[in-house]
Amino acid sequence: MTSEQAGQVRRRRVFYVPGFDPFPPRRYRELYRSEGMKQADISGYTLSLAPLSGEAGYGWCVDTRINDAQTHAQVTVLVWADLVQESMRSSVLAAYWLMLRTLWVFGRTGALVAMIRLRPGPMLSGLYPVSMLVVQALLAVLLGWGAGWLVAWLTGSGVLAFLAGLAVGYAFLSVAQRFDSRLYAYYLLYDFAHTARHYGANPPELEDRIAAFTASVRTALTEDWDEVLIVGHSSGAALSVSVTADVLRAGLAPDAPPLALLTLGQAIPMQSFLPKAHRLRADLRYLATRDDLFWLDVSAPGDGACFGLSDAVAVTGVAPPGKRWPLVISAAFSKSLKPETLARLRWRFFQLHVQYLSAFDNPLDYDYFQITAGPRTLGTRFAARKPSPSRDVRPLSPHTSVSAP
Repeated sequence: MTSEQAGQVRRRRVFYVPGFDPFPPRRYRELYRSEGMKQADISGYTLSLAPLSGEAGYGWCVDTRINDAQTHAQVTVLVWADLVQESMRSSVLAAYWLMLRTLWVFGRTGALVAMIRLRPGPMLSGLYPVSMLVVQALLAVLLGWGAGWLVAWLTGSGVLAFLAGLAVGYAFLSVAQRFDSRLYAYYLLYDFAHTARHYGANPPELEDRIAAFTASVRTALTEDWDEVLIVGHSSGAALSVSVTADVLRAGLAPDAPPLALLTLGQAIPMQSFLPKAHRLRADLRYLATRDDLFWLDVSAPGDGACFGLSDAVAVTGVAPPGKRWPLVISAAFSKSLKPETLARLRWRFFQLHVQYLSAFDNPLDYDYFQITAGPRTLGTRFAARKPSPSRDVRPLSPHTSVSAP
């Protein structure tokens, strides 16, 4: 029996798709290294990282020894942080205009109401930047009024008072934008605005990155690997769906290694509920019935930055007859993390959102590092797993077309 037939993995190729993140991809390597070594210590196996040389993209190698099984994996990251950075370069006034436009797009298209019905939590995350920017604007007005009153009292000039108030108010907003790394208000705004920019369609420059990444996956499927695994986190889950669909549409050779898709903390409805997300909806529908794919979706209701336990195919309203995927399960934070860990993360929303990529105190069947660098394929590891009984399959999207008019 071959390693492929037994579901055993000696060599794995992993393609990781990050979410909307302006940080360079080395951040993910360091996160994988630090959290992987921590998980290995907790679970009693060994894990080591090394640079990945000779690659056109960015990645690393990881070697593990788990229950006397040695596994080698190569991880490649879809780099689009530069596109994210470009979309975040705007003045204070432009950011406020972007906020109004984004609210208008999600509200007018019906996507906002549908997403609130699906999961109020993520929409509270979406309304957080709006409320925070409104509060900052009100504070700027108060500070500006105070500065103007002081200048008017000192100089008696209404013109100088107006200009001083304007300058102080704008300076306050500029400082707040510069120190947004503590509040994440602008970051969340830009994430929603990026999706709304083309009403759910991917911009051409991002489609180019998807095409190049897809070509790398197709090449890997012709090489000596025991599994090719595509991983998408957060808003990167939607991109990983499109990459996987493009790979399968091109066809797999009879002797190709198993292909698997892992989506983590997905925010797919944020895009698929918009009117021009025809490509994404078509990809979701296409993958839903494939028998040459294993698709696992992992999320947690406690993660307010994702649509936890939502079946992305079903809630988008594109589930075809004979639907098989995704297999939706919970990361079970309440069981796999100690109470003190959960208490520490409870108000650290972004750390909680990347917990899928991190070490667990008491890992159950979900262990990110065993999945990406362990000795079993994703399909073998979760073959007997049943979907979460609390998953949401209500078709709620106001837009379900899979082709542009």
